[in-house]
Amino acid sequence: METLDIVNREGRERLYPSLTNPSWLVLRRRREIFRKWLARVDGRNLDVLDVGGRIQPYRPLLEGRIRRYVAVDLRQTPLVNVVARGEQIPLASAQFDLVICTQMLEYIPEPVAVIAEIYRVLRPGGVLLLSVPAVFPRDSDHDLWRFLPESLRYLLRSFCDVEVAAEGSSIAGFFRTASVCLVMFAKPALFRTLLRFTLVPVLNVTAASLEALSGSSNYQFAANFSAFAKK
Repeated sequence: METLDIVNREGRERLYPSLTNPSWLVLRRRREIFRKWLARVDGRNLDVLDVGGRIQPYRPLLEGRIRRYVAVDLRQTPLVNVVARGEQIPLASAQFDLVICTQMLEYIPEPVAVIAEIYRVLRPGGVLLLSVPAVFPRDSDHDLWRFLPESLRYLLRSFCDVEVAAEGSSIAGFFRTASVCLVMFAKPALFRTLLRFTLVPVLNVTAASLEALSGSSNYQFAANFSAFAKK
């Protein structure tokens, strides 16, 4: 089983990625989006559910506002409270103010069932923060889905207030995809490491600079999307 130190380190890298991370562009954008949306969540004593909460990277954004934090995941780590499937959350209805679910729906055969369970455990007025991939190489045999804005709105149609945001423009999506593919397909492992510490930072900085200079609002090739949904 993964140690607490390992999962905490992985969580920190997800929230504050290093420039050598091929996903640096989308991860820093997701942090900005979630921080903005969390400011819209009322309350200082929140009951929070993390579906797929193996490493809980976004928990620090709620510092000082948590009454109870429950993590559900199929994979046991020191941070997981309940080992269960997202399609069958073994918790009572209407008991959480906030649900966080990031980068796990793509592995679920029935994403609709997960969203239905999240809706069930949220209190009226409760909020879901969701993040899903739109463009990414298949990374395991359990990888099933990719999501676009309209598919997200369809999945979240039971919620009364839904907002979808791209985690970066098409520029970021293109450069992030190039970085991920270079690192994922590079062999041997030493060459992969060399790319991470040389070419990947250059691609990340180049994409961030081009985004800033162009002010692009084209999201056709956005790599990921985040969603805010209020019950």
